[in-house]
Amino acid sequence: MDATKSVAAMTVHVERDGRVTIITLDRSERRNAIDHPTLLELLDAQREIASRAPSETRAVILTGAAPAFSAGADLNGVEEGQFTTDLQAVLRGFGALPVPVIAAIDGPALGAGTQLVIAADLRIATPSSQLGIPAARLGISIDHWTIRRLAQEFSPSVARAMLVGTENYSAERLHTLGGIHRLGDLSDAKEWAQRLARFAPLTVVAHKLGLETLGSEPDEDAAFESARRTAWASADADEGRTAFLEKRSANFTAT
Repeated sequence: MDATKSVAAMTVHVERDGRVTIITLDRSERRNAIDHPTLLELLDAQREIASRAPSETRAVILTGAAPAFSAGADLNGVEEGQFTTDLQAVLRGFGALPVPVIAAIDGPALGAGTQLVIAADLRIATPSSQLGIPAARLGISIDHWTIRRLAQEFSPSVARAMLVGTENYSAERLHTLGGIHRLGDLSDAKEWAQRLARFAPLTVVAHKLGLETLGSEPDEDAAFESARRTAWASADADEGRTAFLEKRSANFTAT
């Protein structure tokens, strides 16, 4: 197995395992609370991954070092302004990556931690992990993107309970409701990501664009239509059909 560290920063570590890239939040002494330097490192990681996806990277895992996924924003010195601007850029950045992003949650994912979780395409968590956004206990407000995304990914009812009622939910409960796609740990996430890395990258790009622009008319979304046509016209589309007829695994090359 090819596992080589490509980036080692103070609070964010990026490793490659074949065609899977693993991003780990690592401020264990602060339960992986997100400060501004962490956001900048996440933006750097996203740019690095985008530069080699999907040719070298076909799937991404976002996780946190024990004992938490992320306890939220580090409120020491964090104020409305550049921090929130860069946080929003990070959240949207995961959606913009041309590969599937899995959030692997083990331990609390609160506040900004839950925001990172819902920014991912897919979610896997240990059953007792807790998710929630306790902004009302702190006298602050989250952005409209998070409110909309929370309602889309976890349901409007759960979003109301988290945002208005400041309720936390276990991953097991969210799995029952559909917000967490699988129950498992990081090793299960890695196995899942390796499977996703074998799928057609151009199809993933088109589908992610379609999901990120959900609510608009598909024929009005030029980026989605372009990505959809590219997938249909690609060598990968021919390879997928040929492999199906020949009853073998397809070898997708993103061309």
